[in-house]
Amino acid sequence: MNPLRMEDIKPLSEYEAVRGEFRERIIALKKRRRVSLGDRITLVFENRDTILFQIQEMMRVEHIYDPAKIQNELDTYNPLIAGPGELSGTLFIEITEPGRIKEILDQLRGIDDGRRLFFEIGADRVDGEFEEGHSNEEKLSAVHYVRFRFSPEERKAFQNDAVPAALIVDHPNYRGRTVLEKEVRRELAGDLQ
Repeated sequence: MNPLRMEDIKPLSEYEAVRGEFRERIIALKKRRRVSLGDRITLVFENRDTILFQIQEMMRVEHIYDPAKIQNELDTYNPLIAGPGELSGTLFIEITEPGRIKEILDQLRGIDDGRRLFFEIGADRVDGEFEEGHSNEEKLSAVHYVRFRFSPEERKAFQNDAVPAALIVDHPNYRGRTVLEKEVRRELAGDLQ
């Protein structure tokens, strides 16, 4: 996918005029791009539109008008847009018990080691590659950015509805497996074209 450029960004006054409609479209889009793995982990697969929305909302909330600061947002968020043959997502560890945040995150340390989250497509496996800097030996972040790089054969299999496809997390303290719904799979398969 093409990275976002300065000319893709609407000035805040123009964005406010279209925000309601754009927001509704992104909410509907994210429903087709969201995969839950059990009761604690959710992945939202990003694309150019979801990242554009994120940037526009950051500008709105933080009152960003300066072109240099807008460019900084572009530089920060563009790497989250998947490249050719890739899917890219934001992984959320959802903890609703405020008193247990550290305990639960400590239990999930190592989830980002590169072999714990993967797509299973027929007999093939596509491992998630986590962006560095969101954990260390002492702590784990509740938000991670993950990229899945598909070979041409894996991409073709993923785009074939006859081949089973699931997203799996396999951690000693947490397991989840979700067979992709047709609507979600079609949406993500479009990213791989």
